Amino acid sequence: MTLWLGLALMTAVAILAVLWPLARRTGSLRSGSDVAVYRDQLEEIERDRAAGLIADPEAASAQVEVSRRLLAAAEVPPAPQASADVATWRRRAVALVALLVVPLGAAGLYLALGSPSLPDQPLAPRLAAARGDQSFDNLVAQVETHLDRNPEDGRGWEVIAPIYLRLGRFDDAVKARRQALRLNGDSPERESALGEALVFAANGIVTAEAKAAFEKAVALDASDVPARYFLGLAAEQDGNRAQAAALWRALIAAAPPDAPWIDFIRGALARVDDGAASGDPSRGASGGQSGSASGGPTEDQVAASSKLDPEQRKAMIQGMVERLSERLHRDGSDAEGWLRLVRSYMVLGEREKALAAVLDARRALAGDPTNLRRLDDLVKGLGLEG
Repeated sequence: MTLWLGLALMTAVAILAVLWPLARRTGSLRSGSDVAVYRDQLEEIERDRAAGLIADPEAASAQVEVSRRLLAAAEVPPAPQASADVATWRRRAVALVALLVVPLGAAGLYLALGSPSLPDQPLAPRLAAARGDQSFDNLVAQVETHLDRNPEDGRGWEVIAPIYLRLGRFDDAVKARRQALRLNGDSPERESALGEALVFAANGIVTAEAKAAFEKAVALDASDVPARYFLGLAAEQDGNRAQAAALWRALIAAAPPDAPWIDFIRGALARVDDGAASGDPSRGASGGQSGSASGGPTEDQVAASSKLDPEQRKAMIQGMVERLSERLHRDGSDAEGWLRLVRSYMVLGEREKALAAVLDARRALAGDPTNLRRLDDLVKGLGLEG
């Protein structure tokens, strides 16, 4: 309603601006009226001279000027009545156009081309709708542009990290998690989130770096569910099914009955614990182990990995080999672990690393002649001599 009142007022002002000059009467007098006026002026001058109000020379000069004007007015013919009528008609036609045609034409054009039934659209809802129309990719690009300009914005890295994970941009998710951890400080949630991103980036393999992040998360908060699950997964991938079962069984025991993730953990437990799968909880504490306590990939695991595609297979073995190598360099007394490490490097086609592992094993087992002979036999069997 306010809009329509404003439009009506502006239309009225525009019409008034057109009609005002048309309504004014012409300031010029007809010639007959001019002659009468000049004659009256001559008589008035004569009266003033007789009364002594003006001197004779001044009176004569004024009479000459008025007489000249009188003669000029007397020579102008009167305007024809027809011309006056035409001028009047034209003014009336213009006034009619201004009063009727212009506003009615404008209204017609608006009804034909405009949208009079469209409801009001305040600025705030329009801005909100514009933001809602932006694509998800555009929003991500805006956050990335902001982080390019403000790389020390820890909150920004923390916001975009799960988005990267959702989009399958796992390497970017790892970078974002590391930045968030560096800028926002250590916490169990951030350590666990970094480990999870590393697992996704490694095609589901719990790498040594990921395992270290999960261990740190559990050290900061022993109830961290994701970290405890992934530590169990790391044990399973290492072939230590008993350890994985123990970790997941403890996680289930500590979980609330309505925990949304409990069925998922039970499924993982059933995968590694024959007792859990068969309903006999007494099994699995020790009988479910089919790997080696030394913590490296067994030959069965390496063979089973051949069912995966090449990238997944390589990532799986590399993750386990990396953790085994890290453990052996902390404690080199495990002869079986050294033998398994050398074999694994050869499976991966990394001969140089296998030779380096042989040298490290010989240093670690220098006081154990029996196991050194076993290592030498393995070296000969794998063709690593020379």
